[in-house]
Amino acid sequence: MKKFSIFIATIMMVSAIEAAEKLDLKAITSGEFAANYVTGINPIAGTDLYASISQDGKQIVSYSFKTGKQVAVLFDLANVKASFESIDGYVMSPNGKRLLVITNRKAVYRRSFKAEYFIYDIDKKKLQKLSDGENQQVATWSPDSRRIAFVKDNNLFVTDGIQETQITHDGKFNEIINGIPDWVYEEEFAFNRAFAWNADGSSISWIRFDESKVKTYSLQLFKGLNPELTENTVYPGEYSYKYPKAGEDNSKVTAWSYDMRSGKTIQLNIPLDADGYIPRIITTSDANRLVFFTMNRHQDELNILAVNPFDGSVKTLIKETADKYIEGEVLERIHIGKKDILLPSDRDGYMHLYLYDADGRLVRQVEKGNYDVTDVYGMDEKTGDVYFQAAMLNPHDRQIYVAHANGKVERLTDTEGSNSAIFSGNYQYFVNTWSCYSHPYVFTSRSNKGKVIRVVEDNRSLLEKTQKYNWGKRETFSFTTSEGVKLDGWMVKPLDFDANKKYPVILFQYSGPGNQQVLNEWSSGSMGSGGAFDYYLAQEGYIVACVDGRGTGGRGADFEKCTYLKLGDLESKDQVETAIYMGTLPYVDKERIGIWGWSFGGFNTLMSMSEGRPVFKAGVAVAPPTNWRYYDTVYTERYMRTPQENAEGYKVNPIERASRQHGALLVCHGLADDNVHPQNTFEYSEAMVQADKDFKEIIYTNRNHSIRGGNSRNHLLRQITNWFNQNLK
Repeated sequence: MKKFSIFIATIMMVSAIEAAEKLDLKAITSGEFAANYVTGINPIAGTDLYASISQDGKQIVSYSFKTGKQVAVLFDLANVKASFESIDGYVMSPNGKRLLVITNRKAVYRRSFKAEYFIYDIDKKKLQKLSDGENQQVATWSPDSRRIAFVKDNNLFVTDGIQETQITHDGKFNEIINGIPDWVYEEEFAFNRAFAWNADGSSISWIRFDESKVKTYSLQLFKGLNPELTENTVYPGEYSYKYPKAGEDNSKVTAWSYDMRSGKTIQLNIPLDADGYIPRIITTSDANRLVFFTMNRHQDELNILAVNPFDGSVKTLIKETADKYIEGEVLERIHIGKKDILLPSDRDGYMHLYLYDADGRLVRQVEKGNYDVTDVYGMDEKTGDVYFQAAMLNPHDRQIYVAHANGKVERLTDTEGSNSAIFSGNYQYFVNTWSCYSHPYVFTSRSNKGKVIRVVEDNRSLLEKTQKYNWGKRETFSFTTSEGVKLDGWMVKPLDFDANKKYPVILFQYSGPGNQQVLNEWSSGSMGSGGAFDYYLAQEGYIVACVDGRGTGGRGADFEKCTYLKLGDLESKDQVETAIYMGTLPYVDKERIGIWGWSFGGFNTLMSMSEGRPVFKAGVAVAPPTNWRYYDTVYTERYMRTPQENAEGYKVNPIERASRQHGALLVCHGLADDNVHPQNTFEYSEAMVQADKDFKEIIYTNRNHSIRGGNSRNHLLRQITNWFNQNLK
């Protein structure tokens, strides 16, 4: 394969650094080191074109995958009378003649948002509002491009641009939801739309969530700043929503269908356990068939069902089972074609692809080997070629591959690091995104043979900026623990590193199931952005290191699922072993080792500092779960089952270990964290007080799990830095 070697040689060239500039926290948190992206890439069905939003957010433009060049301006704010000044997103009609333009977007949870939608006719250059107000959600074209379905106030609506029809009438906040998922489905099953059209737009089906019996969690809100909530000036307000914690009631889900011709609504006969899940509904090419996914509460069984939207009849196509659990990402990567179904499965110990026909009969295993398939792009049904991403070279690398119908597998990307792809509607071309530890994202347009046609964006200016700071000195390493487990990691050393000196070490880790932080891509590192915060800490005189322990991804099912039913046990042992290993290096001061992490990484920070071997002098836990009993059903029970079934496993937590905690500890949490509730930190704090343990706690008013807004992120990173400076220097 011809490499784009001249291009890479140019952009990877690092000149001799005379005097490196100093990193500044404010610059890091303000986005100064943010990479440029080619945003909103949407392949236009059946063509070699894609559409994208312009960098200034004023236009929607179509480009050729083949040439990478602009073909047409589909929408231009300058040419219409609009009540908005920028585009937040868009949805193209299947026939390519109209657009849904999204503006005034306001986030609800991680993936959901409310917005104002406008219908735009490309040929007529006519813009009209979809519906009254700014609270529409997940507006979606019918396959025939005639109608648009959307959700408003928990009810499902359909419009043709002239007449609006309300399909459901029972939607009510914190009780009944139609067509969009509840909080836990959205967060853990990774989708925000729970309805689907049939193939010709003659019916629409949806999932109904009855969350009336789900217990409520209330977040307290204060006046605060950035933004200032003046309604809470004297007395605090609250946001109460339904959040099912491990072992508690979930929403009761049912499936329904509406016949656009007759106006008749029927309930679909989906076979489902009383506490089972319906995590997907998918349109097929057959007007008499939708595909539904169902799972049992343990999430060790997945059913793929063919459902007739007119009579409600159901046929089971595929039943997939697992010894422990089915990975959540599988749901996102199943591809339903006209004649075939692509199913990822780790049934042989690694995640591979299996091809079934439309009736659920296994045709063949698409590819095999001791590696994991990490993403699926689909199948060209004309040729039988299947396109996917895999960690085939090593667990820390991602390449794009094609598996031909004859079983031959070819690599389509030519540079080590992390590659991802968006394929054209006809699978003839793709836009490839590549990065590595030392180079920000490069977007290239390629043929389906992997040939580079055009460089779309190379982030050259960002690369040059990072070189001024002597960026990109991330070293990889491996070691074997006392339990005989080989672990991989990276480290960043100070610019003026002297092997004859002894340096303090800060370990960063996430450690959650299937996650990887030791991944050769630009987003690796404690806070992304090329690891800017890691280099800042190195600038402060630390060696920063990261090791993916047991339970993390890219190394097969056994390595990933060995933490089942006892989250935190092996993960914390491996971070302690990492600290012990680092302490054996001649340039490390083993008495000055710290650890920190966010979310699951915060949990494992607390677990590691109370593992029993006092190797950490200091640590910082940001937004940590502290008892899996407080976290949501879907995520927690996937790995732990319920507290009623696994009481001993749930006892493995930081609260139970508070008396064993060792080292200077800082805990930080947002008061409006809808994901990991501040309850976790409050209960842990109480356990630490009663165990007579000293610690420090910082609370961020009105901030969610990301702790963003105003100066919050800059303040947080400075506190982390200061804590280690106070306790490790």
